[in-house]
Amino acid sequence: MAAARLPSTDLPRVAEALEMIAPRWSVWVLMTLASQPAPLRYTKLKEHLPWLGDGQLHPRLRALSEAGLVERTAQTRLHVTYGLTTRGRELMPSLTALAGWGDAHLEKNLVLNRVTGQTEPERIPAAQNAEDTLAVIGHRHATVLLWTLKARGTTTMVALSAEAMADHSPSAIYSPIRRLIDDGVVSVSRDDVASLQLTAPGQALAPTYRALSAWATARPLPDAETHPVWGAPRIPAAARSGQWAAHQARKTSQAVAVRQPPAPAPAAAWRPGELFSAATTGPSR
Repeated sequence: MAAARLPSTDLPRVAEALEMIAPRWSVWVLMTLASQPAPLRYTKLKEHLPWLGDGQLHPRLRALSEAGLVERTAQTRLHVTYGLTTRGRELMPSLTALAGWGDAHLEKNLVLNRVTGQTEPERIPAAQNAEDTLAVIGHRHATVLLWTLKARGTTTMVALSAEAMADHSPSAIYSPIRRLIDDGVVSVSRDDVASLQLTAPGQALAPTYRALSAWATARPLPDAETHPVWGAPRIPAAARSGQWAAHQARKTSQAVAVRQPPAPAPAAAWRPGELFSAATTGPSR
């Protein structure tokens, strides 16, 4: 990973953070523990995640404990509880950002609302939205490619490969970039030379990467607003008001097929009813 060539040096740590939480069910475990007022015994935790067998839940708890995100406390040999560590609790804004992006930008099935009789986008649990977002940005090379495209702007495949994947053969970029195009976060234009750029949903990953960067480098979250790659752009005062700016913002925003449900509540306000679609049926996808 050619992180040293990019305008920030936190990319390797962000990539490590994604590798830590990307394995399936990790976010479900973390968000479940975050939604509870106190650490849970294994049997109680399993009640909240009934679709997970012991062979799935035990390895996740062990891995998250080894990563320093979950604390295992043995009161006695038969009384063991699991809760978030300080680092685990500090990760919650990043998981909220992941869930928010998935809620806003990932495709939703239309389902019938039995109360109104109208079809509407299905409600996806926050943890599932976060895991679905991780499926987009957590696969190999995805983040370094997105990071480099954000830093460079529109660029060619050859230039992107040379900067982001310098240690690989030029053809190694084709599979991950095709996946990012299929996921709708990168677009390709074919004029004289094929060029790549982030789409509007790709640009909208900025809050997610800012939160992950702050957590991975142990910096206060507000400091991430000035991130050298994903920081909020400084808009001149004259461009911040007036009908023209508002009209342009509406005109250039990406249209969506259906109205998405609101973003999940902040981690501190999570309640079990908001985290799970149905406590006994498991994830909705």
